Amino acid sequence: MQSVSFFDSVGEQIGEIIRAFVDFLVALFSNFFGAMDAFVDGLTRSLGINASFFSIAVLVIGLLIVFGGIRALLRGSVIGGVLRTLVGLVILSWLIP
Repeated sequence: MQSVSFFDSVGEQIGEIIRAFVDFLVALFSNFFGAMDAFVDGLTRSLGINASFFSIAVLVIGLLIVFGGIRALLRGSVIGGVLRTLVGLVILSWLIP
């Protein structure tokens, strides 16, 4: 027969709690990264671009420049706003076929 001591059972319970916590975190992050992967896949498929880091970075930079141009237009800076918007649209036109 095997004798089970108090500290053995306490250690086993703490181990099971830690295991449940780790399993919960693994499930949470795998669902999060799965959702993020599906979002990027849908975005790139709808725009007709590759799902590479470079394509996503160029897309974000182009959108930021366009939004900066629109903000400049709303502030009253017509020349700067038009130039920024055109540069952003040129970058996006290189990316999106």
